[in-house]
Amino acid sequence: QVELVESGGGLVQSGGSLRLSCAASGRTFGIDAMAWFRLAPGKERDFVAVSWTDDTTIVADSVRGRFTISRDNDKKTVYLQMDSLKPEDTAAYFCAAGRIYGVHDWDYDYWGRGTQVTVSS
Repeated sequence: QVELVESGGGLVQSGGSLRLSCAASGRTFGIDAMAWFRLAPGKERDFVAVSWTDDTTIVADSVRGRFTISRDNDKKTVYLQMDSLKPEDTAAYFCAAGRIYGVHDWDYDYWGRGTQVTVSS
């Protein structure tokens, strides 16, 4: 089993920045993809970004240029640097991990409990 714990969410004004962290523990061998998804009220869970162990990344069009995903393999931690935040970025952000490098939530086997990000206008 793999446990994922997110941190770093909070309340920020429009244009501000936050950095989310997700630490993995447990049976992490073979878990090569770590990703971020978000869920806003009344909407479906959306892909945000994914990082592979070779540092290959994909970032969703909606946040490209503002959000950056990175990882520290030694610490088994993935980060999401969020800059130029907008009110529409308000959502619960979830960390996900799995063996498949994908952009769909069904590609991932393990999920964190989420951290809330609220951007005020």
